[in-house]
Amino acid sequence: MKNYKSGTYINQGSYRSFQPEMISGNWVIDNMEVLNLLSQADRQLGRLDMYSEYIPNIDLFISMHVLKEATQSSKIEGTKTNIEEALLDKEDIAEEKRDDWEEVQNYISALNQAIEKLKELPFSSRLIRQTHSTLLSGVRGKHKLPGEFRSSQNWIGGASISDATFIPPIHSTINEYMGDLEKFAHDEENFFPELLKIALIHYQFETIHPFLDGNGRVGRLMITLYLVEKGILKKPILYLSDFFEKNRTLYYDNLMKVREKHDINQWFKFFLVGVIETAKNSISTFDKILKLQKDIEIRIQELGSRSANANMVVKHLYQFPVIQAQRVKEITGLSMPTVYKIIEGLEELKVLKEVTGGKRGKIYFFRAYIDLFKTN
Repeated sequence: MKNYKSGTYINQGSYRSFQPEMISGNWVIDNMEVLNLLSQADRQLGRLDMYSEYIPNIDLFISMHVLKEATQSSKIEGTKTNIEEALLDKEDIAEEKRDDWEEVQNYISALNQAIEKLKELPFSSRLIRQTHSTLLSGVRGKHKLPGEFRSSQNWIGGASISDATFIPPIHSTINEYMGDLEKFAHDEENFFPELLKIALIHYQFETIHPFLDGNGRVGRLMITLYLVEKGILKKPILYLSDFFEKNRTLYYDNLMKVREKHDINQWFKFFLVGVIETAKNSISTFDKILKLQKDIEIRIQELGSRSANANMVVKHLYQFPVIQAQRVKEITGLSMPTVYKIIEGLEELKVLKEVTGGKRGKIYFFRAYIDLFKTN
């Protein structure tokens, strides 16, 4: 990597586009700091993956990881929906916030669908385009060719191309670049550690910027897809958007540092630190979930004959921690008077908290559980 060259700027008349070098081929790691961080990242990912195997009903908790990822990844792009708002139905969201809310919901759908499609499709341009189509369906980017690579020049930063921070390669080269990226992802002849591979793929994708809109979100989403497809994670439980959001300036600076100074090692180090920190935080979150589960199981026993039905409600809340009385009725099959008694009991035990303050259409949050995903 000593002689790594990220690419060159090409004069296109009124502007200069950046044409990156292809990435498929033989790579040699010669930086000890990168190797040290890679070792740590591998250990932490191994811990997280092993940990996930011993957590009962882990699929119940994945939806909240996905929801947090959706809000954080969208936040990087300027969307302001928080976790609590993302949990609500559209009609419960203020009119002026619904566009942001819909973008977050699309991200959740795009990620869930992509993970499901990995069972039949490899990590590929086709999968990426399908995911992009879902991401932009019916929202502000719907006129920007959802599911199609761009057929015109785009740029990053600046009010126009003349004062842009960065101008990606011309559109006529995108298919060639994405083909090279796909080849690199599945190259079994030239060994390269998978974590460094996806770090490089993410950098290259953001540099190519193949879509007119949604590149950042798709690029971050690809990280989890790759780790699952390669079997590094059995479940989709590692998401880096929270780390990128907290270190947003460094994130963009390190991407630009590769392009301007050919410093791929600094990008690798930043990416690996993100993996290490995020894996540790994910393990901490699972620890807190298990502790919360045990605590609530003990508390619910105070409800006596209502405890079995209350446990049914709580199991649902781990997957979707917002609820209304009608949903409790559907889960338990009980009459409304009994439903309200169960809700009242869960409120007294501080499992549920009513958030509307109204007399009708009450909405209850599983506050202690939601807060676990906000603090990490």
